[in-house]
Amino acid sequence: MTEFIPPGTRFHPLPSPFPMKRGGALVGAHVAFETWGELNAARDNAVLIVTGLSPDAHAAANEGNPEAGWWEPMLGPGKPIDTDRWFVVCVNSLGSCKGSTGPASMNPSTGALYRLDFPDLSVEDGADAAASVVRGLGITRLACLIGNSMGGMTALSLLQRHPGIAHAHINISGAPRALPFSIAIRSLQREAIRLDPNWNHGQYDEVTYPESGMRMARKLGVITYRSALEWDGRFGRVRLESDRPDEEPFGLEFQVESYLEGHARRFVRRFDPNCYLYLSRSMDWFDLGPDGLRQIHVDKVLAIGVHTDILFPLQQQQEIADGLREGGADATFLPLESPQGHDAFLVDIARFGPAVAGFLATL
Repeated sequence: MTEFIPPGTRFHPLPSPFPMKRGGALVGAHVAFETWGELNAARDNAVLIVTGLSPDAHAAANEGNPEAGWWEPMLGPGKPIDTDRWFVVCVNSLGSCKGSTGPASMNPSTGALYRLDFPDLSVEDGADAAASVVRGLGITRLACLIGNSMGGMTALSLLQRHPGIAHAHINISGAPRALPFSIAIRSLQREAIRLDPNWNHGQYDEVTYPESGMRMARKLGVITYRSALEWDGRFGRVRLESDRPDEEPFGLEFQVESYLEGHARRFVRRFDPNCYLYLSRSMDWFDLGPDGLRQIHVDKVLAIGVHTDILFPLQQQQEIADGLREGGADATFLPLESPQGHDAFLVDIARFGPAVAGFLATL
C-alpha cells in the first residue's frame, strides 16, 4: 500500500533499535513532523501537539506546505495557538501511514512492507517516539504539551514516561484509559476490516483492497465522532431527492446515509487498513492504572471535554483534571456545551479557541 505523506513533511530518525513496549524493536524507523514559528534562544517556547488516530503532521499551513491543515483555525499567527509567540511541533503518530514508520512502511530486514509483521503497537510507543522528536530538536522542556483524542492518551503517557518533559498540558477530549463502549465500537470497526475477504490477513494491494470493510469501519467511527443532537439538527429525516433504483433494494434513502457514504469513500483510500487496525487496538490497550494520573507531575493543566462526546465521555476529562491535581498540578476542568460530540475540537473553534488561547496566555 501507499503511504500518504503531505508535502513539506520532515522526518526524525528514531534511535535504532527502537524498543516497543509489548516486545520487538524497530530498526531504521522515523517519525514525521512539521513545525511553525521560531524556537527562541532559551528554547523554552515550544509547544508539542500529539494527534488522534487519523491526522497527519500537517496541522496548519506553513512554509513547507501552504495547504490548510486539519487544525487550521486553531494554529498560526494571531490564532489561539499563536505561532508569533510559540514554536509549535506536530508529530504524526508512530504506526500511521502519514509519514511515520508503521505497517505500511518498508521492513528493512525483508525489503517488503511490514504489514502484520509490524510489532504490537502501544500508545506508549507513540509517546516515546514523540519524546524522541522533542529531544532531537534540542528541546529539554516543552512549554506546553497538547493532546487531542488518542493524542490525549499519548500525552498522558508521555508525561508519565518522561517526567519533566513539559511545564503545562492541555488535554482535549482525551482519556486515561479506554472504556468498554469505546472498545466495543473500535472492535466492530476492526472486525469490519478483518472480515472483508480482500483484507486477506493484511496481504492486500491497490487492486484487491478491503474497501467495504474500511467503509463500514469509517461509518461507525463518524457516527460516534458526532452527537445524536447534531445528526438530528443537520439532517433530520430528510430524504434523498432521487428515487432509488429498483435493482438496489434497501439502498441509500436518507440524506444522513448519503453523507456517511460520501465521507467514508473519501477516507478509505487515504488511510492504510493495517495501520488503522494497529492504531485502533493501541487505544484499547491503553490504561494508566488506578494511580497513574496522580503519579504524573506537571505544573499546569487544562482538561477540556464536551457534554455530547460519547466516545471519550466528559467524566474522563474530569478524571484527568482531578488525578493530575492530586499529583500536584494546578489543574482546571472545563466542560463545554458544544453539540458536535467528540469532533467538536476540530470544528467548534468558537468554544475551543478561547479556552486554549486563555490557558496559553497564562504561561
